[in-house]
Amino acid sequence: MSRPVRFEIHVDDLDRAMAFYAAAFGWSYEDWSEFAGLPYAGVTTGEEGTLGINGALMQRQGPSPAADGAVKGAVLTMGVEDYDESEQRILEAGGTLALPKYALPGMAWQGYYLDTEGNVFGIHQPDEDAR
Repeated sequence: MSRPVRFEIHVDDLDRAMAFYAAAFGWSYEDWSEFAGLPYAGVTTGEEGTLGINGALMQRQGPSPAADGAVKGAVLTMGVEDYDESEQRILEAGGTLALPKYALPGMAWQGYYLDTEGNVFGIHQPDEDAR
């Protein structure tokens, strides 16, 4: 079996996207543009040894997906400790609601948002009492 070990989020405005994800999730960055040959920021999403993966934000290499089009690519879901607090940070950082919070009964709270680049992502708070 193979497991995901990295992600890349394609963006129109690298600085804007970096500011969004830093404000919404506390991500940090390293400039890897020289290695990639295009605007490319390596992303650290958490402490070494914790569950999760790191990735990158990279300059989109074509037109942005249509706002009302189907998802073209993977949807990343971020684990969060407090759904409502995370949603507030996302919205304050410039994100918008795509699908409101709903219960995965007996498992978690889930919802979806658009980042400042129009990419869909989810947040997921484990909660056995979710109904």
